[in-house]
Formats: sequence, structure tokens, C-alpha cells
Amino acid sequence: MRVGVPKEIKNHEYRVGLTPDSVHELVAHGHQVVVETKAGEGVGCADTVYEAAGAKILPAASDVFEQAEMIVKVKEPQAVERAMLRPEHLLFTYLHLAPDAEQTSDLVKSGATCVAYETIVGARGGLPLLAPMSQVAGRLSVIAGAKALEKEHGGAGVLIGGVPGVAPGKVVVIGGGVVGAHAITMALGLGAEVTVLDRDVEVLANLSRSFGPSLKTVYSTKAALEQYVLDADMVIGAVLVPGAAAPKLVTRDMVRQMKAGSVLVDVAIDQGGCFETSHATTHSDPIYIVDDVVHYCVANMPGAVPRTSTFALNNATLPYALALADKGAKKALLADKNFLPGLNVCGGKVTCPAVAEALGYEYVAPEIALGS
Repeated sequence: MRVGVPKEIKNHEYRVGLTPDSVHELVAHGHQVVVETKAGEGVGCADTVYEAAGAKILPAASDVFEQAEMIVKVKEPQAVERAMLRPEHLLFTYLHLAPDAEQTSDLVKSGATCVAYETIVGARGGLPLLAPMSQVAGRLSVIAGAKALEKEHGGAGVLIGGVPGVAPGKVVVIGGGVVGAHAITMALGLGAEVTVLDRDVEVLANLSRSFGPSLKTVYSTKAALEQYVLDADMVIGAVLVPGAAAPKLVTRDMVRQMKAGSVLVDVAIDQGGCFETSHATTHSDPIYIVDDVVHYCVANMPGAVPRTSTFALNNATLPYALALADKGAKKALLADKNFLPGLNVCGGKVTCPAVAEALGYEYVAPEIALGS
């Protein structure tokens, strides 16, 4: 198969779909790999390194889309990229379609086969291709929130870990999954007072065993959520419903009642955000203020540390990329019941139930779409 890697073009996105090591693996399996020039520059991988791994360097994204059968990216294709997709293309990347009607419409019209990292299921459950970026985002969320708490950014001027004689800041994490656990790790490491809310008692029990009495675990009800959010210096939104739009857990009214200068970090913004006042921001303009509450809602948060993120992501995606290239999309997906949920759009059909429900499309089972 001819595999193509275009340079990412989303605002301040420096990650790349394949590392040179991943290219070497694909070439060793007998595949051809074409890479847009400077695609790996943001992670310290020059064109010469890709060439040494066996890739051919092409001058423009249009050349990559023209020559490749499978397109491997990191972020969802932007409008100019979606315009280059053809029915014979296999797209393998993060998509986050449920809150993105425009992208979904374009992918449906393209006729391409589109496999999303974030809806592939692991053999033991979980979301193995989302997990590495969730780990990065969880850790970054606390760092970004701590910076936003500084007075010059509109924050209350609170040092999250405090100092001897001065109480630390209060961090509330909504959701105890991968993002939440890594946010907790960072927040506790900085010396914050940390509370996590979740509706799964087993998740709370596991977190309690992992972090001990330094972490407060609270079963999430509407009353408990309001109580802890209103008292927080920083709130990390770490909720996830696989493939679906994130639930709006923190209401506009709650934001109005929060402490002036407190900070909301919405890690769920790729799925539409879990705060009613959230809208996506970029690394070049990451924050805005609503009712004296600072909002950090960068949609590609792991892009801030592209080298770490790219190599962590490739560790997870490479086996799936090899399966797609070795067997073709139909055989690879149908052979693995956990891989199959990754198919979101195929031949003009929406094959992810959460996306279909969120955007009003007819749902077509992936097995049927692949066979049609």
C-alpha cells in the first residue's frame, strides 16, 4: 500500500502522523511511504531522516494526497485537506466528529473510508489510541491551568502549590479516567489540594488506592459538583463519552457563581467541551474570560509538546497502521471486533452510532458499509 503523511496544518500543530521508525516498519512490510517535506520538522525529524527510513519526500500536501492510498495524520483534516479526499482514500487519524457537523458532512461527501483513533477499543476495554494523548493532556492541563491562575492572565494570582504558611490552591478534577488520573498526578505533585468527582464508584476506589488520603474522592451528583466547582481555584474538565459530544456538566449559571480569577481547563473541548461557556481556542490565543473566570480550551493541547506526543502516539497507532496497510481496511477491520468501532465514515455512510445520533445521520453498521 502507498501510505502518505502530510504536514499538519492546524494552528500551532507540530505533531506528525508517522515517526521515521514507524516509516521504517511500514517499508519493511513492503509498503511505500510518501511524506510531505518538513512534516516532521516540529518533532526534530528532518526530511533526510525520513529518507533514510525509506520514505520519499514530496513537495506539497496535494502530492501526498494524489499519490497515497492511506493518509495517516494526527488531527482531523482541515477543510483544504478534506477537499483532496477521494472515495479510494483510507484516512487514519483523530476525527472527533460528534461536535463537528462541517467536517462530518465533508467526509461523508468524500466517499472516503475514515478510521478514527479515538473510537478504537482495546482488547481489555479502554481506548488505546486516545490514551497516550489523554495522558499528555491530563498532565498539561494542570500546567496550563497553573499559568492561567497568574494575575497577568486574568487569574486570581494563586500559586497552586502554596508555600509554607500559605494554603495551596484547590484543584477539582471532573472525571477520573486517563485524563483525570494524570491531571491528579500533576496537581498533587505540585502540592495542590485535589478533589476528583466521578459517577463510577470503582473508578473512585481505584484512584483512592493509587493516590491515598492526599486525594479527596467524591461521588458526582449535581449538588456535589456545584459545591466543589464553586469553591475551586482550578477545575479540570476530564469527562469522556467515547465518540459522542461531551456532556455540559458545568453550567453557565455555575460559572457566574465561581470565584473571580478561578480557572476552567476543558480537556474535553475536542468533543465539544464539558462547560457551557467553553469554545475551542488555539495555542496562539489559548484563553478567554467569562464572568471573571479564565477559560483554557485549546483543542489540540498535546500539540504543545509535539515530540513527546508524537512518539507516544506512534507507539499506540503503529500496529493498527500496519494492519490496515497489510490487509486493507475491510479485512483489517472485520478481523478485529475491537478495531471495527474505529470506522466512523465509509462510502458516504456514518458508521459510528454516537456520531449519527449527535448529528442526525442514519446509522449504518460498519460491517454493512464495508461490504457495500
